[in-house]
Amino acid sequence: MINFKLIYKILGSLLLIEATMLLLCIVMSFYYKEDDSLAFIVSLILTVVMAIGLKYLGREAVNSMGRRDAYLLVTLTWVIFSIFGAFPFIISGYLTNYTDAFFETMSGFTTTGASILNDIEALPHALLLWRSMLQWIGGLGIVFFTIAILPSLVGGSVRVFSAEATGPIRSKLHPRLSMTAKSIWIIYLFLTVGCAVCFYIAGMDPFDCLNYAMTVSATGGFAPHNDSTAYFHSTAIDYITIVFMFLAGVNFTMMYMALFRGKIKDLFKDTELRFYILLVVMATAGILFFLIRDMSLNLADSLRYALFEVVSLITTTGMFNTDAGQWPNITWIILCVCMFFGACAGSTSGGFKCIRGLMLFRIVRNEFNRIIHPRAILPVRVKGGNVPYQAQVTLLVFLCIYMVLTILAFLVLACFGISPSNAFTIALSCSSNVGPAFGPDIGPTASWSLLPVAAKWICSILMLMGRLEFFSVLVLFTPAFWKEN
Repeated sequence: MINFKLIYKILGSLLLIEATMLLLCIVMSFYYKEDDSLAFIVSLILTVVMAIGLKYLGREAVNSMGRRDAYLLVTLTWVIFSIFGAFPFIISGYLTNYTDAFFETMSGFTTTGASILNDIEALPHALLLWRSMLQWIGGLGIVFFTIAILPSLVGGSVRVFSAEATGPIRSKLHPRLSMTAKSIWIIYLFLTVGCAVCFYIAGMDPFDCLNYAMTVSATGGFAPHNDSTAYFHSTAIDYITIVFMFLAGVNFTMMYMALFRGKIKDLFKDTELRFYILLVVMATAGILFFLIRDMSLNLADSLRYALFEVVSLITTTGMFNTDAGQWPNITWIILCVCMFFGACAGSTSGGFKCIRGLMLFRIVRNEFNRIIHPRAILPVRVKGGNVPYQAQVTLLVFLCIYMVLTILAFLVLACFGISPSNAFTIALSCSSNVGPAFGPDIGPTASWSLLPVAAKWICSILMLMGRLEFFSVLVLFTPAFWKEN
């Protein structure tokens, strides 16, 4: 039986963390003396009242969390955070309907980065900060953040971590999960601060440094300017963004081991990282060729644009320094491949993950070898170990679900009258948590405001499922989940 009282209790505590985020934005609003102060104050009051109510409902909870409790808790956390996170947008009046506000918030928390705002620069500073904070907290996971700072709030931490973490392999640095969470958050903070400092040296003002650093390290893509990093017309800022987007796509556990335990050689021996680098190099080389041939750009600009877009989309950040929608269509295919694969497991990126791609290629290779040598024992080896048969089955099921849901979303969006290229890339963008789309109506630099209301809700649901890697959400809709035994 599901322990609802414990779920209420934990949700109430988590909402208090969201209330703290709102409080920081209130301070920012008062500092700039802008018109969104009341919206954040009302949002804070509503969030705190709900938090207190949930904690009251869970006041006599038994601190024993099962696997089903963990999956339900994680999904409800992301939904409820998005419900209350939408309030500042709608109460302030900068978004006129709740659908748009919820879409923007879900896109933020899941680090998708798709926006329905046509003029981002019209927002006051506190709302811009709120958008960036949504992505920064969602980057490593809302509950994972809580495990790091307040492990006692989340009973059954290991089960919750399994429900929220991404990738087929769960890496632990310490016997206690809370210590692992703190170690990974140290790397996350290190990347964020380092990125902000580099942006400041390159000429950004402190507010922009903070916002861009949070969204780059979270591989989210929300920017405080309509033109993203193209706003600055700075080669230095472009390359700083490239470096930190790429680093945010590397497995954080591996980075911790390299930086704090001196295992740098192990980092570069990692097969997933090598596969990640290979994809970036091959995609960049392909796009570079077509830009020079078809767009008459010089080598320096072609390399910068190609590398930026490839790293941005393979890490599912979704920032841009030029309009890739104007590029030859063949480059869209290359970028869609990047969107599908994503970066490394254990990073803030979305997508299929390089480790799964590597496993898939080796499974396919083994099948061809088995045709020639039917009695041979052919293990699938990744990261120096054998991949169990059950993990291989799970991988193929995940790929099937990923493709089926993306194709279904594509068909539904096409039924709304959205062009095929837009419908497909929107569906892929949501399921991979990327952000940009390619097509005649909604390009990489355009907002998603043209989508029908129903399409925005479908995209919001797909973003949530993509961020939690489908299983954590879909399992809630199985009859077996709700049976007592």
